[in-house]
Amino acid sequence: MADSTVEPLLDTLPLSIPGVNPRRKRFRRCKSAPVEELVPEERNGTTGAKSIQRSGSFLDQIHPSFKNVMLYLLIYLGIATLCFYIVKDRIKGVKTDGVLDSVYFVVVTMTTVGYGDLVPNSAPTKLLACVFVFSGMAMGCLVLSKAADYLVEKQERLLIKALHMRQRVGATEIMKEFETNRVRYKCILTTAFLVVLVVVGTVFLARVEKLGVVDAFYCVCSTITTLGYGDRSFTTKGGRVFAIFWILLGTVCVAQFFLYIAEYNTENRQKDLVKWVLSRRMTNLDLEEADLDDDGSVGMAEFVIYKLKEMGKITQADISLVLEEFEALDVDQSGTLTSSDLTLAQS
Repeated sequence: MADSTVEPLLDTLPLSIPGVNPRRKRFRRCKSAPVEELVPEERNGTTGAKSIQRSGSFLDQIHPSFKNVMLYLLIYLGIATLCFYIVKDRIKGVKTDGVLDSVYFVVVTMTTVGYGDLVPNSAPTKLLACVFVFSGMAMGCLVLSKAADYLVEKQERLLIKALHMRQRVGATEIMKEFETNRVRYKCILTTAFLVVLVVVGTVFLARVEKLGVVDAFYCVCSTITTLGYGDRSFTTKGGRVFAIFWILLGTVCVAQFFLYIAEYNTENRQKDLVKWVLSRRMTNLDLEEADLDDDGSVGMAEFVIYKLKEMGKITQADISLVLEEFEALDVDQSGTLTSSDLTLAQS
């Protein structure tokens, strides 16, 4: 078989880069990626880590997406609370305080818990509830899930650092493990957080709402799963203050838990496929399919592309799109890209 570092994969695709050893393992990161919290420090043959000193206020350190989530949630709760407070006399049920009941009713509506302890009692109020339940569900799916992802990822980094607290591990190794076991850590953290929410909710209902332990646990389960039978709910003023925050966290946590479980199963199936592709023996038929330029030999780049296609990482359509972009940039049709090619292509 010919030397794959000399012959190109395709007429327009270079196989090797001068000065780069193809056998050397390299850990690459995109220059546009976020700055890591730890930066590797290599001195005198040792690897350590030092924290980046971040400046600015606490709000400046919060991720912009999380700020947007909180802003959208506050706007939704403010508008909905105002609307239901105006029509509070047309809502029947167990009432404690006008503003508090309005916020509680909004949260129970948007999370689709629907206890039934507060219900609309007129046609306009019922139509208003229909509007806010659909808008609340949409916002809960599109916005609150992003906040949950952000919070879980922050906890993942803390978990990984805690696991390697007694080891001299650099930021590169931490990031590699973070990327490899990301979904598994998400499942672990979400499960732990869900257990904490269930325990806290059960204890609170038992002590503040004066429910039995079984009834408290039953109310917790029917709430966080948005089943909401309505025979057990939050009826005191303190209970509804607690419910406003606990119901939001609980329902989102359960949704994220099942999402991560499905993602974890999908990732395991993908890993099994990758393991099978890398362990099976190559045949002459495989070589023919991997020979993209039909020159009778398979270069390194052709082999990598063929294996990635088998693993389901890329498709032929993806390869074609990349080649089209390469051909558009390769103005002089030399099979390589230079700064002059980019200048001519952009002009």
